Order: sequence, then C-alpha cells, then structure tokens
Amino acid sequence: MASYTHGHHESVLRSHLWRTVENSAAYLAPHLDPGMSLLDVGCGPGNLTVDFARLVAPGRVVGIDNVDSIVRRAASDAPEDTGNVEFTVGDVHEMDFADDTFDVVHAHQVLQHVSDPVAALCEMRRVARTGGIVAARDADYAAMAWGPVDDRLDRWLALYETVARGNGGEPDAGRYLPAWVSAAGFEDVEESASVWRFDTPSDRSWWGSLWADRIRDSAFADHAIERGHASRSDLDEIAAAWLDWVANPDGWFTVSHTEIIAGVS
Repeated sequence: MASYTHGHHESVLRSHLWRTVENSAAYLAPHLDPGMSLLDVGCGPGNLTVDFARLVAPGRVVGIDNVDSIVRRAASDAPEDTGNVEFTVGDVHEMDFADDTFDVVHAHQVLQHVSDPVAALCEMRRVARTGGIVAARDADYAAMAWGPVDDRLDRWLALYETVARGNGGEPDAGRYLPAWVSAAGFEDVEESASVWRFDTPSDRSWWGSLWADRIRDSAFADHAIERGHASRSDLDEIAAAWLDWVANPDGWFTVSHTEIIAGVS
C-alpha cells in the first residue's frame, strides 16, 4: 500500500463524514437494487457505506479499510437500522474474500492513494460476481479550479501533488481512471463526470476551514515538513489563504471527478 497522504485527523474525517450517495455516488445509485451485495473499498468512517446499506437492504454490505482504528469507529458508529452492514480491515491489493462474492464493488477516492491502481482494480474485479459491476470515482487535483486567484493556493496545489506522489499515489487519478480500467481488462465500461462546487458562505466555511486545519495539523503537514517540501511558516501561509478564501463573498471552488461503471464478464 502507498502511504495515505491525509491520514485520519479530525479535519479529514470531517470531509469523509459529509459524503453521501447523493453527493458522492449518484452515478452508481441507479444500478443498486434491494437485495444486492456490495463491497465498499476504503470505507473510512463508514457513513457512505451505511447509505449503501440502506439502499440495498436486506442485501449484505461490507466496508473495508486498511486502518484498524477507523474500521472500529465505523463499526461502532453504524446506526441500529443498518444491521446488514459490517466493517473489516482489508487491503484492496489482496482482499480476504472468495472470487465472485459481491454484486457491486465500489471505491470512492481510493485509487488515487494506492501504489498499483490497476492491480487494485483487478482485485476488485476478482471479488465481483459475473454480471456484477465495479464502480470507482476519483478526483483530479490538477483539474480543480477556484476563484479569486491566489498564488498561495497555487502553492497549496503544487505542494499537495508533490507530497501525494512522494507517498506513492497519483493525485490526478481522475484523468487516468479510464486507462486504468482498460488495463485491468474491463471491456464494458460506462464513464461519467461530476463536480463538487463550494460557493455559498456555509459551503466555503466548511470546505475552506477543513483544508486550513488539514494543512496545519494532518498527516499531510507532517509529510510536507519531514521531507523538506515546506516549512511550518509555509503551511501557515497556505492555511491563511484558505481562510481568506472563506471570507471572500466571491469565493468558489470546484472539485472535478471521473466516474466509471465497469461490467464484470
């Protein structure tokens, strides 16, 4: 596994806990039916996994993540009305499931962080049933856009890409996702794209403040400083840029995603 660039600081989990099927997996929702089995790879704190569990109930839903503490949190936070969901520790490169186990295998913003995304997709395909689907959605950092222009945010993007690649990931995964899927042997592939846009005062406050905190306090900050890519004052300047963006009534930010639905034959 590559090293997870963000880590599991509160500012990171704040972002993960916001995700729902509606805002992060709408492309997959039309393919889900009650009774289906689903594997959610890289489930994090599990709220998206729980959303899936409600949609496919009484079908079995399993969330896996490679960090034991986050898996335990997901399991303890699962609501009582989702008895069809379970959480376990696992590595997407080598999962402890038999061939042809799940109707749907899903990964959201996971492939950008793994050392071998093609191998990960092959493993996701292995545990999916014939006639099932593998679904993935990944961001493309280089395609992110914002306004007003601020060279400190340009520095943030360059620094993030440097740190993420140093950790063995590919932060511009969205643009590579179709090629990775093809290299993994999928032939029946449906592609789409969608964006998150943050432009209201409340959206700016939420998105900008979590990034300001992440820049200063998360594993990303540790990686940047330890490897000599940035100083503490550099990170403070970038955090200040995020807060200035929050305060600007004209501020907006878009995150571009590529999505794939790949049929398993």
